Amino acid sequence: MADPRYIVLFGACLTQFTVIGMLFSFGLFLPSFEAELGWSRTFLSTCTALAFFIMGVLAMPGGRLSDALGPRIVLAVTGTLYGIGFMLMGQVSAQWQLLVIFGTLIGLGLSSHDVVTLSTIARWFPNRRGIMSGVVKVGTAIGQITLPLGAALLIVAFGWREALLILGIMSSILLLVAALAMRRPPAPETGTAASATGASFAEARQGVGARVFWTLCATQFLFFPALMSVPLHLAVHGMDLGMSQTLAATMLSVIGGASIAGRLIMGALVDRIGGKKAYSLCLLILFASLGALSLTSAHGSLFAVVAVYGFSHGALFVVVSPTVAEYFGMRAHGAIFGTVLFFGTLGGSVGPILTGWVFDQFGSYTPAFITLALCAAIALLLVRTLPKPQAIGHSG
Repeated sequence: MADPRYIVLFGACLTQFTVIGMLFSFGLFLPSFEAELGWSRTFLSTCTALAFFIMGVLAMPGGRLSDALGPRIVLAVTGTLYGIGFMLMGQVSAQWQLLVIFGTLIGLGLSSHDVVTLSTIARWFPNRRGIMSGVVKVGTAIGQITLPLGAALLIVAFGWREALLILGIMSSILLLVAALAMRRPPAPETGTAASATGASFAEARQGVGARVFWTLCATQFLFFPALMSVPLHLAVHGMDLGMSQTLAATMLSVIGGASIAGRLIMGALVDRIGGKKAYSLCLLILFASLGALSLTSAHGSLFAVVAVYGFSHGALFVVVSPTVAEYFGMRAHGAIFGTVLFFGTLGGSVGPILTGWVFDQFGSYTPAFITLALCAAIALLLVRTLPKPQAIGHSG
């Protein structure tokens, strides 16, 4: 009989593959919305920002619902609705319709994909949280590689509306299959010291823990705008620089491919060197790549910069959950992790809007890329102020 841990791991990977792969693919539809409906990139970015905001708001109750009902039910409902959102997206004719879809169905689908899967994996693999979080996020990377290319081919073959319908049906099916593979660990596992000890949610916001807690929240707020804005605008940025739609989509696949290395290498490193050092390394690479992105326009150089960005992009999605567990244990991991993610999505909801606004105002993404680089630098400085986990006394 198959090891149940790895069935759960498959479900978590497939969830990440579908949810984030589809989110990456949306950037390829921006020119179609612009050309056929005349909608600006600021508005289209606002739609995704609204979904990110809803994701953050619902991440905290999503984590609690997963604890109460189990990951299977939560992911089945949110995953099905996520796919329906893309099906309906292909039928829109007014701006309010797209806003409603992103503010409800897409936001709901995004809200559970990280907090539910990564918290569940952290409980199933208490001694290998970092590397297994990395493996889960490899599913994300594979989705980033394959789904944008698939979306580009569907747009060429059938048109953008039909492409969204096909992608939406596929997403609902895949996410339902993924949800059926997910479940909580058996009672003996959840009762182990590694799973049960640590700070409560209230304790995490007191004393030394409060400084760590708010530092992690602020750090997430600062770097997350880059992780949300670059993938959304990168393809259309490439097309602005003269790339074909298919070549521009390939840049998203490069992010996905490079992020596999980032997720696996940093997933293994965070278990060895700890969250503070791993976090710092990730943010340093992110800062360097964003700075280079603001200076690069040649196609070949841009692909190289995108690969470096992709490494940091993938790595940063891996280090957060293990770092929260390292400082606060597993007792309230879902609530604490969900709150940190919420602050990230606050920043993530602002980033795409401002990036789109910058392009509409200046005809260039360069000022936005520079701003994102500065935010990454501030986040790096904040992480360097974190104490050793033992100073809190809740490491798990």
